[in-house]
Amino acid sequence: MTAPVLEVTEPGIHDGMLDEAYHRDPVPGGSLSSSGARRLLETCPAKFDYERRHPRTATKTFDVGHAAHQMVLGTGPELKVVAGARWDTNDAKAEVAAIRERGGIPLKQADMDQVTAMAEAILAHPLAAAMLSVGQPEQSLFWVDERTGIWRRARLDWYRDGHIVDLKTCESADEEHIRRAVARYGYHAQDDWYREAVRAVGLCPDPSFAFIFVEKAPPHLVHVVQLGADELAAGRHLNNRAIDLFAQCQRTGEWPGYASDITTISLPPYALRALEF
Repeated sequence: MTAPVLEVTEPGIHDGMLDEAYHRDPVPGGSLSSSGARRLLETCPAKFDYERRHPRTATKTFDVGHAAHQMVLGTGPELKVVAGARWDTNDAKAEVAAIRERGGIPLKQADMDQVTAMAEAILAHPLAAAMLSVGQPEQSLFWVDERTGIWRRARLDWYRDGHIVDLKTCESADEEHIRRAVARYGYHAQDDWYREAVRAVGLCPDPSFAFIFVEKAPPHLVHVVQLGADELAAGRHLNNRAIDLFAQCQRTGEWPGYASDITTISLPPYALRALEF
């Protein structure tokens, strides 16, 4: 399904904006999201620019995570089970395509059962359930960065009276795995980005932020975590680097790839140690 054409030209809060419209970026001239900022730093501007103009196709991992959000938050695309263990038949392919065309998420029955179990586990967790009991799901926030003048955007999973909640599905929700996930996926940068969004649009001058992690495998254990001051400072540093790079590329109209000259490459330290010379 193609979302109605929407343009955001004034900073503020947009309730009810379709997920597709948000991710297509409704700001004329372009804006930078938290996930975009993290992607910009992990690759090069040329790839980032290409990917934002050519969105990736949905994957099973994306579908399951998106479906879990919909079931827990109570808003989002239609979840539709496509019968059969195999989707390589013509009938199954046609049904999957039709569901995606109208903006839904096609799921196998096993995936729907998994998503349902994860949602039930979250809502059975006293703290997580309390955090999601009252509030507003999936608000889209847009603002102009004071330092550089670029447009920025954020889409909150859940917001309630100065408290931001973000839902993450994961393989393991123990502390060590969460630490690694924060570092690998830049969740500390997301934390700082979303707090800045809430401040920028005037919702709250000093918001809090908590992650709800839920394991994909039974018994779907749940872990609610917050990040410390050092992690937020590190996330802010990463965000500023991405903002500066995005602003430079927008200003010059150039989205460079890798080095234009010959680069001398050295082996990583572990490879040199293995040579033992």
